[in-house]
Amino acid sequence: MNQQIIECVPNISEGRDIQKINEIAHVVKEIDGVQLLDIDPGKATNRTVITFVGEPQKVIDAAFLLIKKASELIDMSKHSGEHPRFGATDVCPLIPIANISMEETAKYAHQLGKRIGDELGITGYFYENAATKEDRKNLATVRSGEYEGLEQKLSDQNWTPDFGPEKYNDQVKKSGVTAISARDFLIAYNVNLNSTSTRRANAIAFDVREAGRVKREGNPITGKKVLDENGEAVRVPGKLKAVKGIGWYIEEYGIAQISYNLTNISITSMHQAFDETVKSAQKRGLRVTGSELVGLVPLQAMLDAADYFLVKQQRSLGISESEKIKIAVKSLGLDDLKPFNPQERIIEYVMSANADKKLIDFSVKGFAEETASESMAPGGGSISAYVGALGVSLGTMVANLSAHKPGWDDQWEYYSQWAQKGQEYKNELLFLVDEDTNAFNKIIDGFRMPKSNDEEKTARRQAIENATKYATEIPFRVMKTACNSMEVMKEMAEKGLQNSLSDAGVGALCARTAVIGAYFNVRINAKDIKDRDFADKILSDAKTVYDKAISLENEMISLIDSKI
Repeated sequence: MNQQIIECVPNISEGRDIQKINEIAHVVKEIDGVQLLDIDPGKATNRTVITFVGEPQKVIDAAFLLIKKASELIDMSKHSGEHPRFGATDVCPLIPIANISMEETAKYAHQLGKRIGDELGITGYFYENAATKEDRKNLATVRSGEYEGLEQKLSDQNWTPDFGPEKYNDQVKKSGVTAISARDFLIAYNVNLNSTSTRRANAIAFDVREAGRVKREGNPITGKKVLDENGEAVRVPGKLKAVKGIGWYIEEYGIAQISYNLTNISITSMHQAFDETVKSAQKRGLRVTGSELVGLVPLQAMLDAADYFLVKQQRSLGISESEKIKIAVKSLGLDDLKPFNPQERIIEYVMSANADKKLIDFSVKGFAEETASESMAPGGGSISAYVGALGVSLGTMVANLSAHKPGWDDQWEYYSQWAQKGQEYKNELLFLVDEDTNAFNKIIDGFRMPKSNDEEKTARRQAIENATKYATEIPFRVMKTACNSMEVMKEMAEKGLQNSLSDAGVGALCARTAVIGAYFNVRINAKDIKDRDFADKILSDAKTVYDKAISLENEMISLIDSKI
């Protein structure tokens, strides 16, 4: 079974005392297997967003320690800040990341709440997907009245806590209460204005957020509220779903911001929220100068933003991931207030920072020297995959150059589509560079298994057989991918920038080399497979791909010879 991963993003009511913040955040490291990803303090809000991930039970243990430490070090009776809050650990959401459902995540939220109530005597509520009552799903409702209203809130039978002491006491006075949830990935996202007006920032927030604004008679600001038949205020909905927002002034930066919570980025993305804010600001004579991410962001959200702005610019979408990140950062103005480091702000990059170094992470020189060393890996399979990646990268380059050629603007989408295909082939081949070495290592692991009795010998033989099959399948994948990638080079040789005809040709030759090299690996590994039906089938399929690649190579050479 694949490892279950959840993320925890507690928000603590301290954003100015760095020593205190670090003492609270780093306590999660006491739990083996929990990875602290980010600590993002805000001076004006006097609030810090902490992010860590791991297996569910370990994350719960780490969250417990963090909430305990925060309750010891933060005195809410002395706290002030721009952001709504009612507790030392104000909120503690759990987010399913991998191989776990929202329902399971909610159960862990309930487990955490019960534990901090029973063992720490901290009072709290469950919200969103962990809510025990329908009217407690919305965090704004749960947190209404904030810290200053807790004594009155806890005297109201409608607000009996979900866990911990039910009466206002000295513990509540010091640590406040905590809200715990299970929720989808939320992006805390602030948009910066060339203004100091909180009122104008709020007006934009009301335009954009789902809840919109209260409808009024006459003057939209001072007019009498329009009420429905139940006496409730009628609301004019905002433009975007799954968006919460308020305006505020940030003294630290000397500007007004619209602070958004994007509660479901598959419904409303960062770039949509940004663009709608730009439109609303312009109507009010204001200008958006940039934006700010609080905490971490998924890689896909950044890539989606890049694609959105590239389409608007009529530029090829088939550029590298790193270039797309640069486009997203500059288009959203994420570096407006302070530098934006993708390695520290994109969740996948942070999680992979401590992972073992991959072959594809080596420099060109380092890769060559690693290959030339006494180690048996990387070998011919990895090198074949890498040569194939270089080949289709050349084809992709020609597509991108063609998309950007003056006078070909009406064809940019056509070339962009081919560049995107090239990037997909390239990424698959780069993955196979390391996977071929991993497959070889699985065989070595099999041979190292114990063989002191019949049961162990049987398990060892089966492990070696399975690993050998896999080590044959991987170079076959290299063959198919490299062969298929030749379509990019062929199309660009026929219809792409003709000054780059030789580049398309070299790309095709690299792809052909990758196919033949991987074919050798299929054949040498298949001879050791005991299951001869499997071996004969993969050898036959590999020969078909080999013949196709040779034929495509001949077509490319003839095409290039006819044009040069």
